[in-house]
Amino acid sequence: MPEDSSSERWTPVPSTAADWLRKLCDDDGVTGFLAPPLPDAAWVLNAMYEHERGPVDVSYHEHRQALLAAGRIAPRSVAGIDLEVGIATGGGLGRAEHPGHGWRRLRWAQLARRTGDPVVPEGLLPSRRCFPSARKDGSWPLHLAPPTEGSLDRETWNRLVRILTAYSPAGPDTRCFAYDNPLMRGYADFDELHVRTGLLRDAEAIYDRADPDFSPSNLWPEDRSWVLCTDYDLWGTKVAGPPALVEALLTDPELEALRLPWAP
Repeated sequence: MPEDSSSERWTPVPSTAADWLRKLCDDDGVTGFLAPPLPDAAWVLNAMYEHERGPVDVSYHEHRQALLAAGRIAPRSVAGIDLEVGIATGGGLGRAEHPGHGWRRLRWAQLARRTGDPVVPEGLLPSRRCFPSARKDGSWPLHLAPPTEGSLDRETWNRLVRILTAYSPAGPDTRCFAYDNPLMRGYADFDELHVRTGLLRDAEAIYDRADPDFSPSNLWPEDRSWVLCTDYDLWGTKVAGPPALVEALLTDPELEALRLPWAP
């Protein structure tokens, strides 16, 4: 969706609109504000996908090295610095959506049963540190599309917004605030918080904006009854709010959500 459309629906407001999050989280919000339970909380996991016919024994790194060796792609470099010295892990940063024909949703719980890894290791948050047994030398197999960092995928965002709408004071007409962390916007000034306001019915517009290529770091209604928290470094989104909302997330057939007792 064009940037001017989202700008019309989500207008900038003073950064003081997020001061309550600064105090609540005792944090500067550089990667996003991870709110405590309000009074409950659940983690909604970003989607991952599996190709029904993809090669299971080839990793993203092996595939890329083969393409480089065959001269089918050029080595990556920035300012003369070789970027091919690291491991091509697979996955990415920012928005994502269903990859298309031949791909199907792979639940974290399904992959956990296959690998023997926990869905989220105790003491950790949903991130690239999950599922070490699924990877070869740190690189994901080519037939899996792992979650991206720092943003909800489109399908999860759309479903989550529908549930949040049902638990918001004015439904789709609930006025909300959206905060973008400075890393996803490339800001040099980390002190000036970037906050916009709009209606929950226009959540699609702020997701589809041209820049930045992320869902908001935080989204909350004017009455602060819930807050959505998407950290720049994580593969999941924390939703803090009333128990009825959290239970709806945990039992929804389309989302994959869980409580993390060590990360209330």
